[in-house]
Amino acid sequence: MSRFDELPETRRRGLERMEQVYGFEMSDGDGDFFRYTADHLFADVWHRAGLSDRDRRLLLIGALTATGAADVLGIQVPAAYGNGELTEKELREIVIFLCHYTGWQNGARLNTVVEDTVAKAARRPESGA
Repeated sequence: MSRFDELPETRRRGLERMEQVYGFEMSDGDGDFFRYTADHLFADVWHRAGLSDRDRRLLLIGALTATGAADVLGIQVPAAYGNGELTEKELREIVIFLCHYTGWQNGARLNTVVEDTVAKAARRPESGA
């Protein structure tokens, strides 16, 4: 039983998928932006066959790095690491690779997010990522 069972099926699927992808608890929201995020992006696009969650995450990290979106990288990188989709070694390799394609400044922002993520995980006693 999901805590979202009273919501319409599409919204429930979207919110459950958001929690799975982000690794933290979500709540329902209002407005068109939230509707498109939950009902379309997460209930539909993130459920499509053809790419694994890891594939989607790699593409997303590349796009976010290229656009300098360190704020959203601060959500995506810890979630990928926490979900076991990317290891510490893989994240650091992604930094080196993307620096050469997205510019050193953008890669440096990603590096900061990666190193913060790894350091925070190392400080947690239950860390197994």
